[in-house]
Amino acid sequence: MTTRNRIGARAAGLGLALLLVLLGACATIGDALRVNVVGVEPLQGEGLELRFAVRLRVQNPNDGAIEFDGVAVDLELDGKNVATGVSDQKGSVPRFGETIITVPVTVSAFNVARVLVGFSGAQSRGEIPYAVSGKLAGGSFGAVRFSRSGALALPQPASGAAPSGG
Repeated sequence: MTTRNRIGARAAGLGLALLLVLLGACATIGDALRVNVVGVEPLQGEGLELRFAVRLRVQNPNDGAIEFDGVAVDLELDGKNVATGVSDQKGSVPRFGETIITVPVTVSAFNVARVLVGFSGAQSRGEIPYAVSGKLAGGSFGAVRFSRSGALALPQPASGAAPSGG
């Protein structure tokens, strides 16, 4: 067997071993985490930015606890990135349990302007699509990613004139 063939065989074996480890990790993680925004509170901002403390309820529908050592989150409205945040918070989400994680997020004035420019299209649709995505870092397999999307119903203007009192 030539040196080139031995290197190729080793690379193929290494690739197969890596694939098996990754497949095993995916099988171990199980169902995706369920994440909902349950609160937003204003924080002190700087200059042309808004800051909020976003509270996330993280539910773990799996048979094993998920340990984390850091959180990152991105918020989108109407397909545009509006806010990002990170926290070095540590904790765990118990097996078949839930926890609340608070992440400070920043919204730049530029991002707010981009969303407001596209807001007229969302008003005509009666809803604005949103997406929340992020990761819990530092677990046994690196990071556990999460995402959730949907649409927020916008208030509709009154269709008729209010009756006059008289």
